[in-house]
Amino acid sequence: MPGYGEDPEWSDIVPLPQDDGGPNPLAAIAYSDEYSEAMSYLRAVMAKNEFSERVLRLTEDIIDMNPAHYTVWLYRAKALFTLHKDLRKEFDWLNPFALRHLKNYQIWHHRHTIIEALASDLDEKSPKIDNMIREEQDFLDRMFTKDAKNYHVWSYRQWLVERFNLWDCEEEREAVDDLLRKDVRNNSAWNHRYYVVFGRPNAPKNTTEGHVLMQREINYAEAAIRIAPQNQSPWNYIRGILSHFQQPLSNIKSLASEFASLEKPDEVKSSHALDLLAEIYKEERQLDCAGKAWDLLAQKYDPIRSRYWMWKKEQLGTAAA
Repeated sequence: MPGYGEDPEWSDIVPLPQDDGGPNPLAAIAYSDEYSEAMSYLRAVMAKNEFSERVLRLTEDIIDMNPAHYTVWLYRAKALFTLHKDLRKEFDWLNPFALRHLKNYQIWHHRHTIIEALASDLDEKSPKIDNMIREEQDFLDRMFTKDAKNYHVWSYRQWLVERFNLWDCEEEREAVDDLLRKDVRNNSAWNHRYYVVFGRPNAPKNTTEGHVLMQREINYAEAAIRIAPQNQSPWNYIRGILSHFQQPLSNIKSLASEFASLEKPDEVKSSHALDLLAEIYKEERQLDCAGKAWDLLAQKYDPIRSRYWMWKKEQLGTAAA
């Protein structure tokens, strides 16, 4: 493929080379010749404030060489808007690119920008909005088949829930359920479930609906605990539920006692249950029992964090005072 300098389409452009600080720069970056040339042409068209089909092709070329160059992404978005391009077609290029570059943040900022622009041109109750959301959810599911814990994808999905009011969307919960069936230890999926169920504005608390919701989610987490008792995520999930409803940890003392017991210190099935029991004993002012539980964690069930458990035990003196 000929370079830009040999392409008649670019013959009217005088490229602007990179200025690394004079003829003898102290720390010049060793870009490839192809990348340096493409960037020199981008600087030139940016200086002219040009937005054209050839500029779009140029940005694709540069992004393919360096997907992390956020300035190029921003200029591409501006070109799409200025040229009044059909933004839905942008996904024909963007989706395969995202599936090849799983850890790139700029892809998701660009996607956010395009979706926001498409939504702003539609009525919130338009079927086209629903179709767009479903397409986004389907694509995110494809991304999760590649990497089910991708931080950028989960962050984007949270934005999608908030932006389009998907708090009560069954498809959203079902997608998370599917991921947890495949990997009950997927802490990112647990976090998203909590966000969807309890993150919405005015989520029910001290109401009949709220108590039904609380029990449903506790039951859900309990079922996951029975599959993998040493998985920390559902234990944390239950803690979050009780905190949300301002309920004491002692509400789940019987559950924690199934997997940890001071009476049978050699048969603890979950260090997380043992820690929870310690917190419950502290809550109930049974400080000696709390200290024994943290001793077990420090000495036998989680010695790698022994200093942390000993610190928690030391705090019992403050609680007693």
